[in-house]
Amino acid sequence: MSTILPGTPFDLNVEDGEDGDHLKEECGVFGIIGDSDAAAHTALGLHALQHRGQEAAGIVSYDGRQFNSHRGMGHVSENFNNEAVMDRLTGDMAVGHTRYATTGGTILRNVQPLFAEFDFGGFAIGHNGNLTNALTIRRELQRRGCLFQSTSDTEVVTHLIAISDENTFEERLIDALRQIEGAYSFVCMTNTALIGARDPLGVRPLVLGKLDKAYILSSETCALDIIGAEFVRNIDPGEVVIISHEEGLRSLKPFPKQHPRFCIFEYVYFARPDSVSEGNSVYEVRKRIGAELAKESPVDVDVVVPVPDSGVPAALGFAAASGIPYELGIIRNHYVGRTFIQPTDKTRHLGVKRKHNPNKEVLAGKRVVLVDDSIVRGTTSTKIVEMVRQAGATEVHMRISSPPTAHPCFFGIDTPDYDKLMAAQHNLAEMAKILGVDSLAFISIDGLYKAAGEAKRSGEHPQYCDACFTGDYPLPLTDKNAGSQPKQLSLLSEERQTR
Repeated sequence: MSTILPGTPFDLNVEDGEDGDHLKEECGVFGIIGDSDAAAHTALGLHALQHRGQEAAGIVSYDGRQFNSHRGMGHVSENFNNEAVMDRLTGDMAVGHTRYATTGGTILRNVQPLFAEFDFGGFAIGHNGNLTNALTIRRELQRRGCLFQSTSDTEVVTHLIAISDENTFEERLIDALRQIEGAYSFVCMTNTALIGARDPLGVRPLVLGKLDKAYILSSETCALDIIGAEFVRNIDPGEVVIISHEEGLRSLKPFPKQHPRFCIFEYVYFARPDSVSEGNSVYEVRKRIGAELAKESPVDVDVVVPVPDSGVPAALGFAAASGIPYELGIIRNHYVGRTFIQPTDKTRHLGVKRKHNPNKEVLAGKRVVLVDDSIVRGTTSTKIVEMVRQAGATEVHMRISSPPTAHPCFFGIDTPDYDKLMAAQHNLAEMAKILGVDSLAFISIDGLYKAAGEAKRSGEHPQYCDACFTGDYPLPLTDKNAGSQPKQLSLLSEERQTR
């Protein structure tokens, strides 16, 4: 159990690169008010959001007298499986966060929810997204004498609230939100209220649920399902909801209405298949993506094989649309977990088999098409193709259920720089040769939009944020365009909190 004070730095070396061909969505948020089992339900909600961040988790609760906190490295189950810990997280309000860290060491003081004491009382905040002007704001705040306790972009929000000249808390919060740029879903808690806020373009997801008389805020609907709560609605882009015992739910919309740009990669990979995002079943969208892919890029093969688990729904759709049998030609080990083993030259090539193993009975003597959600660096895909060939496949083709990832994301996804993105450095033929496949195809951007319920991508007003495919960034990149960063921010740059 930790006190609500800045955590001391604690470095944890975690093996990286095991899933290097998938982008990392970094962080899930959850909050609840009006529930006697608030902390327990928050822990369950974080379990359901574990896929959004696997390196750290935290919960802050409030019991009417004091705030209680537990934050730690590792999975939710590693931090909240102790009865003594849960017994101390008392109160009928709680917020929780599960975090994925990018490059550099993960440190405890960055684990959220972050907490601050203001003149109006305590304030806890969890964040999914990335603020694209956080470094610029941070420099100005430091010049004004603000002392930062973490290397997180989220902390600039607490400082902006602290120095605001507005009178009420909600006015100070809105004042802070008007100064930040980027993509965000915030779940916050004060002594009296649970607060949710979503960026004006609605890039990152946030939903409202209800369990009896308790209100819930969550990144995804699957976290509502796990506790038996009902889905009420999406938090609108640019909306701030304030939920208190005295006044119930109030909705504020302090920003001019803009054309929404929800992250389309939520449908491709990030969201859990059993979630409903922006009114669409994620599972059904992924199946439709696979069907569109089969129509756009047919291939004469014997068997459709998903790269598990992210390629499964698209592969099902591909198989149904093409009439080609679907088989589990690759079996995933779901119990890999984190490792501290340093690979040697002799064992390094075995890394991919820790997670995937070929089903030789399905693959031997067959022409195979592998279906996966994306190719980022290409390292893991290359190993999987080699593994399938070694299992006896006579041909190996690959179909990808997203367009080529050719641009970094600055809005909450851990993407490499241009020089590490395979699609940014090579054309289709070159990529196919590097991967070792007989053919390679990606779904078109219009095909992806069609599967998500749109006729095609509108060039004037795109319906989604698709910058990682198109380079069309819908938000200003203030920090990136500012150029070099001062030396005192080297740690922030190293551990960039792009959730």
